[in-house]
Amino acid sequence: MPMQRRLPKRGFTPLTRKEYALVNLRDLENFDSGSVIDPEALGQAGLIRKGKDGIKILGDGEITKAFTIKAHMFSKSALAKIEAAGGKAEVI
Repeated sequence: MPMQRRLPKRGFTPLTRKEYALVNLRDLENFDSGSVIDPEALGQAGLIRKGKDGIKILGDGEITKAFTIKAHMFSKSALAKIEAAGGKAEVI
């Protein structure tokens, strides 16, 4: 049997793919009310690691404090929950 039929197919990974660090809203509840949450603050809190292309905020969990959150991407549910709590979401 030829070699290309014996080896498993692995698929294709695009070279331009961006990988984002994911942060849920329930993880942001530990920050003080009115604080500015940016990638540096998330790194100091241990919520993200370096080596990713950006940060995406997901809407899992509830938020009760008003924050200013600076990230590269936001989910629709996260935007709605942040604005409902009186906070602001800024895209970097």
